[in-house]
Amino acid sequence: MRVLMLSWEYPPHIVGGLGKHVNELVPALGQEGVEVHLLTPGWVGGNHRQQVGNATIYRVDPPPHSELTDFFSDAQRTNWLLQAQGRTLVQTLQQSAGNFDIIHAHDWLVAFAAIALKNEFKIPLLATIHATEHGRNRGDVGSDISQSVHSTEWWLCYEAWRIICCSQFMADEVASALRSPRNKIDVIPNGIETTRFDELAGADLRAFRARYAEPDEQIVFHVGRIVHEKGTRVLVEAAPRVLVGYPKTKFVVAGTGGYLDSARRRAQDLGVASSFSFTGFIPDADRDRLFKIANVAVFPSLYEPFGIVALEAMAARTPVVVSNVGGLAEVVTHNETGLVVYPDNPDSLAWGILETLRHPDWAAARVDNAYRRVVTEYNWRSIARRTIDVYTRIARELAVAVW
Repeated sequence: MRVLMLSWEYPPHIVGGLGKHVNELVPALGQEGVEVHLLTPGWVGGNHRQQVGNATIYRVDPPPHSELTDFFSDAQRTNWLLQAQGRTLVQTLQQSAGNFDIIHAHDWLVAFAAIALKNEFKIPLLATIHATEHGRNRGDVGSDISQSVHSTEWWLCYEAWRIICCSQFMADEVASALRSPRNKIDVIPNGIETTRFDELAGADLRAFRARYAEPDEQIVFHVGRIVHEKGTRVLVEAAPRVLVGYPKTKFVVAGTGGYLDSARRRAQDLGVASSFSFTGFIPDADRDRLFKIANVAVFPSLYEPFGIVALEAMAARTPVVVSNVGGLAEVVTHNETGLVVYPDNPDSLAWGILETLRHPDWAAARVDNAYRRVVTEYNWRSIARRTIDVYTRIARELAVAVW
């Protein structure tokens, strides 16, 4: 099986869950014998051509940003370059080893190139939809940019032979917001490898912990893009309630985004700024250590297609508190693998944090359950095999179809 994959994100450029997903999926597919050729913009450097196991990564230099264009237009211009590189790859391969079996596109940002290559070379297209404009904006796609993105998402789903979503929530959203037939959608979750956290078991992290909290302080950890839909505002609003019940608590918020300055100001207004550490961007190694030293990891999202950060916390054996939205509610089972609280509700979030801090034995039991679930249900080998099943189904259907 030979796959041409397109993704807006790939290391060293990872913004969110999409980049993490592709980074883990590509080598897992290779281990199962799939030959992957990945096209991605080279946003922050990296070799133009790189071998990663059974996969070959092609980084395309994106066009320079113009003050006369918006993000959507920049995405289109970048896709023209991806399309040109993809055309060269297909034509070269046709002269030597045959054609690609599948084009696999991750989200609308690479839709233009993926659809063009599909139609030019008659290669079936599979789309993985990680999030939607409709969901991110809570149904409001009224601006010109939002409408353009929404329309492109619809177009990608229309052109795709099949669609993969990471949760039942996302499958329902794609079916309703993008009018895709439900029987065209496969649900395959994100995954996580526990190895990087297992290697930290027993490590002396006291000096690292001292950078963020005193020995007698509890650490509440939140990591992700600091934007409205991730619910950082809810965490800041919950902090005074937590501090009443547990005064020696330090809130460590890692990540960057458009809401960061507002979050800092709101913490100052509420008189809790001294209890917060807004770290900005942190390296992956520090993020993993923060998971290990945290007493509780919180993800109070308002919109969350899946919630891979919750899986990371579960893999790190950190108690989790999540809001009852989207994929988070599918990943975390209330009172079994974590605590699930009401969304956009600081009181409920504060309750979940305090319940975890006050009852460490109960939290430890949930941690054990969560770790077992991660190992058995969310390992990348299983996810790669389920993805290959979709590839195989498309190839089988193509064999008896008239293009």
